[in-house]
Amino acid sequence: MSELAAFASKVAGCTRCRLAETRTQVVFGVGDPDSDLMFVGEAPGFHEDKQGYPFVGQAGKLLDKLLMGIGLDRSRVYIANVLKCRPPGNRDPAPDEIEACESHLFRQIELIRPRVVGTLGNFATKLLSGKPAGITRVHGVEQEVTLGGSRVLLYPLYHPAAALYTPAMLQVLEQDFARLPDLLGREVEPPAPLLSPVAPEPAQAQAVQLGLF
Repeated sequence: MSELAAFASKVAGCTRCRLAETRTQVVFGVGDPDSDLMFVGEAPGFHEDKQGYPFVGQAGKLLDKLLMGIGLDRSRVYIANVLKCRPPGNRDPAPDEIEACESHLFRQIELIRPRVVGTLGNFATKLLSGKPAGITRVHGVEQEVTLGGSRVLLYPLYHPAAALYTPAMLQVLEQDFARLPDLLGREVEPPAPLLSPVAPEPAQAQAVQLGLF
Protein backbone atom coordinates (compact mmCIF):
# COMPACT_ATOMS: atom_id res chain seq x y z
CA MET A 1 0.00 0.00 0.00
CA SER A 2 1.33 3.44 -0.94
CA GLU A 3 1.83 6.15 1.66
CA LEU A 4 -1.07 8.11 0.17
CA ALA A 5 -3.40 5.10 0.30
CA ALA A 6 -2.36 4.37 3.87
CA PHE A 7 -3.02 7.98 4.81
CA ALA A 8 -6.43 7.85 3.12
CA SER A 9 -7.35 4.81 5.23
CA LYS A 10 -6.30 6.67 8.36
CA VAL A 11 -8.30 9.80 7.49
CA ALA A 12 -11.40 7.69 6.72
CA GLY A 13 -12.06 7.46 10.45
CA CYS A 14 -11.40 11.11 11.27
CA THR A 15 -13.48 12.59 14.12
CA ARG A 16 -11.66 15.90 14.57
CA CYS A 17 -14.73 18.08 14.06
CA ARG A 18 -18.54 18.06 14.21
CA LEU A 19 -18.85 17.10 10.54
CA ALA A 20 -18.00 13.51 11.48
CA GLU A 21 -21.47 13.29 13.05
CA THR A 22 -23.38 14.15 9.86
CA ARG A 23 -21.27 12.87 6.98
CA THR A 24 -21.93 9.68 5.08
CA GLN A 25 -18.21 9.14 4.47
CA VAL A 26 -14.90 10.96 4.24
CA VAL A 27 -14.19 12.23 0.71
CA PHE A 28 -10.42 12.01 0.60
CA GLY A 29 -9.45 12.65 -3.03
CA VAL A 30 -9.22 11.02 -6.44
CA GLY A 31 -6.89 10.86 -9.42
CA ASP A 32 -3.25 10.27 -10.25
CA PRO A 33 -1.11 10.44 -7.08
CA ASP A 34 1.95 11.14 -9.24
CA SER A 35 0.36 14.00 -11.19
CA ASP A 36 2.08 17.36 -11.59
CA LEU A 37 -1.32 19.05 -11.38
CA MET A 38 -3.56 19.06 -8.32
CA PHE A 39 -6.89 20.82 -7.85
CA VAL A 40 -8.22 21.81 -4.44
CA GLY A 41 -11.87 22.73 -4.01
CA GLU A 42 -13.93 23.75 -1.01
CA ALA A 43 -15.84 20.77 0.44
CA PRO A 44 -17.85 17.74 -0.64
CA GLY A 45 -21.48 18.28 -1.65
CA PHE A 46 -24.47 15.94 -1.53
CA HIS A 47 -23.36 13.66 -4.39
CA GLU A 48 -19.73 13.60 -3.23
CA ASP A 49 -20.79 12.60 0.27
CA LYS A 50 -22.83 9.70 -1.12
CA GLN A 51 -20.27 8.45 -3.66
CA GLY A 52 -17.05 9.20 -1.77
CA TYR A 53 -15.40 11.09 -4.64
CA PRO A 54 -14.87 14.85 -5.09
CA PHE A 55 -16.51 16.79 -7.92
CA VAL A 56 -19.04 14.22 -9.15
CA GLY A 57 -22.04 16.59 -9.37
CA GLN A 58 -22.76 19.27 -11.96
CA ALA A 59 -19.65 21.27 -10.98
CA GLY A 60 -17.61 18.10 -11.45
CA LYS A 61 -18.99 17.57 -14.94
CA LEU A 62 -18.00 21.11 -15.83
CA LEU A 63 -14.53 20.53 -14.39
CA ASP A 64 -14.22 17.48 -16.65
CA LYS A 65 -15.16 19.61 -19.68
CA LEU A 66 -12.61 22.27 -18.73
CA LEU A 67 -9.92 19.60 -18.44
CA MET A 68 -10.88 18.14 -21.82
CA GLY A 69 -10.43 21.62 -23.26
CA ILE A 70 -6.72 21.48 -22.42
CA GLY A 71 -6.24 17.82 -23.36
CA LEU A 72 -6.53 16.30 -19.89
CA ASP A 73 -9.00 14.24 -17.90
CA ARG A 74 -9.37 13.59 -14.20
CA SER A 75 -7.41 10.34 -14.36
CA ARG A 76 -4.30 12.44 -15.11
CA VAL A 77 -4.71 15.00 -12.33
CA TYR A 78 -5.41 14.78 -8.59
CA ILE A 79 -8.53 16.37 -7.08
CA ALA A 80 -9.22 17.05 -3.41
CA ASN A 81 -11.00 19.53 -1.16
CA VAL A 82 -10.11 21.69 1.83
CA LEU A 83 -12.71 19.80 3.88
CA LYS A 84 -13.01 16.04 3.60
CA CYS A 85 -16.56 15.92 4.97
CA ARG A 86 -19.74 17.57 3.71
CA PRO A 87 -21.03 20.56 5.70
CA PRO A 88 -24.78 20.08 6.31
CA GLY A 89 -26.88 21.79 3.67
CA ASN A 90 -23.71 22.58 1.69
CA ARG A 91 -23.10 25.60 3.92
CA ASP A 92 -19.73 27.35 3.93
CA PRO A 93 -16.94 25.66 5.91
CA ALA A 94 -16.59 27.07 9.42
CA PRO A 95 -13.14 28.35 10.52
CA ASP A 96 -12.75 25.65 13.18
CA GLU A 97 -13.64 22.96 10.62
CA ILE A 98 -10.95 24.25 8.26
CA GLU A 99 -8.46 24.33 11.11
CA ALA A 100 -9.30 20.75 12.08
CA CYS A 101 -9.01 19.47 8.50
CA GLU A 102 -6.22 21.50 6.90
CA SER A 103 -3.40 19.22 8.04
CA HIS A 104 -4.99 16.39 6.03
CA LEU A 105 -4.75 18.52 2.90
CA PHE A 106 -1.19 19.65 3.55
CA ARG A 107 -0.15 16.03 4.07
CA GLN A 108 -1.81 15.09 0.75
CA ILE A 109 0.16 17.81 -1.02
CA GLU A 110 3.35 16.63 0.66
CA LEU A 111 2.82 13.06 -0.59
CA ILE A 112 1.65 13.98 -4.12
CA ARG A 113 4.27 16.71 -4.68
CA PRO A 114 2.47 18.51 -7.54
CA ARG A 115 4.16 21.22 -9.58
CA VAL A 116 0.96 23.27 -9.94
CA VAL A 117 -1.92 23.52 -7.47
CA GLY A 118 -5.12 24.98 -8.91
CA THR A 119 -7.27 26.37 -6.11
CA LEU A 120 -10.96 26.37 -6.99
CA GLY A 121 -12.74 29.22 -5.23
CA ASN A 122 -12.21 31.45 -2.22
CA PHE A 123 -11.70 28.98 0.59
CA ALA A 124 -8.94 26.95 -1.07
CA THR A 125 -7.25 30.08 -2.43
CA LYS A 126 -7.15 31.91 0.90
CA LEU A 127 -5.99 28.85 2.84
CA LEU A 128 -3.17 27.83 0.51
CA SER A 129 -1.98 31.32 -0.39
CA GLY A 130 -2.10 32.48 3.21
CA LYS A 131 -3.53 35.77 1.97
CA PRO A 132 -6.99 37.34 2.42
CA ALA A 133 -7.48 38.45 -1.21
CA GLY A 134 -10.66 37.05 -2.76
CA ILE A 135 -10.81 34.98 -5.93
CA THR A 136 -12.19 37.84 -8.04
CA ARG A 137 -8.92 39.74 -7.49
CA VAL A 138 -6.40 36.94 -7.90
CA HIS A 139 -7.89 34.42 -10.36
CA GLY A 140 -5.62 33.54 -13.26
CA VAL A 141 -2.52 34.98 -11.56
CA GLU A 142 -0.01 32.36 -10.47
CA GLN A 143 2.18 32.74 -7.41
CA GLU A 144 5.07 30.69 -6.07
CA VAL A 145 4.50 29.28 -2.60
CA THR A 146 5.89 26.51 -0.41
CA LEU A 147 3.36 23.76 0.31
CA GLY A 148 4.12 20.40 1.87
CA GLY A 149 7.80 21.27 1.95
CA SER A 150 8.03 21.90 -1.82
CA ARG A 151 7.87 24.99 -4.00
CA VAL A 152 4.78 24.96 -6.21
CA LEU A 153 2.92 27.32 -8.50
CA LEU A 154 -0.38 28.20 -6.85
CA TYR A 155 -2.94 29.08 -9.50
CA PRO A 156 -6.25 30.51 -8.25
CA LEU A 157 -9.33 29.68 -10.33
CA TYR A 158 -13.02 30.34 -9.98
CA HIS A 159 -14.93 27.35 -8.64
CA PRO A 160 -16.74 25.61 -11.53
CA ALA A 161 -19.99 25.97 -9.59
CA ALA A 162 -19.75 29.73 -10.17
CA ALA A 163 -20.16 29.18 -13.92
CA LEU A 164 -23.27 27.07 -13.34
CA TYR A 165 -25.03 30.13 -11.94
CA THR A 166 -23.27 32.82 -13.98
CA PRO A 167 -22.75 31.64 -17.59
CA ALA A 168 -20.43 34.57 -18.38
CA MET A 169 -18.03 33.07 -15.83
CA LEU A 170 -17.51 30.05 -18.07
CA GLN A 171 -15.46 32.08 -20.55
CA VAL A 172 -13.25 33.35 -17.74
CA LEU A 173 -12.71 29.81 -16.49
CA GLU A 174 -11.85 28.58 -19.99
CA GLN A 175 -9.31 31.40 -20.42
CA ASP A 176 -7.70 30.68 -17.05
CA PHE A 177 -7.60 26.93 -17.68
CA ALA A 178 -5.95 27.54 -21.06
CA ARG A 179 -2.81 28.74 -19.25
CA LEU A 180 -2.35 25.53 -17.26
CA PRO A 181 -0.23 23.66 -19.86
CA ASP A 182 2.22 26.57 -19.90
CA LEU A 183 2.38 26.66 -16.10
CA LEU A 184 3.03 22.92 -15.93
CA GLY A 185 6.09 23.41 -18.12
CA ARG A 186 7.51 26.24 -16.05
CA GLU A 187 10.45 25.77 -13.70
CA VAL A 188 9.77 26.81 -10.13
CA GLU A 189 12.61 28.63 -8.40
CA PRO A 190 13.70 27.20 -5.04
CA PRO A 191 13.42 29.65 -2.15
CA ALA A 192 16.51 31.80 -1.67
CA PRO A 193 18.67 30.49 1.19
CA LEU A 194 18.91 32.64 4.27
CA LEU A 195 22.31 34.33 4.40
CA SER A 196 24.21 33.42 7.53
CA PRO A 197 27.06 35.65 8.75
CA VAL A 198 30.49 34.44 7.68
CA ALA A 199 32.94 33.96 10.51
CA PRO A 200 35.83 36.44 10.11
CA GLU A 201 39.36 35.26 9.50
CA PRO A 202 41.57 35.41 12.63
CA ALA A 203 43.42 38.51 11.42
CA GLN A 204 40.15 40.22 10.48
CA ALA A 205 38.67 39.31 13.86
CA GLN A 206 41.62 40.96 15.59
CA ALA A 207 41.19 44.07 13.44
CA VAL A 208 37.52 44.20 14.39
CA GLN A 209 38.47 44.09 18.06
CA LEU A 210 40.89 46.97 17.48
CA GLY A 211 38.12 49.00 15.88
CA LEU A 212 39.70 49.03 12.41
CA PHE A 213 36.47 47.70 10.80
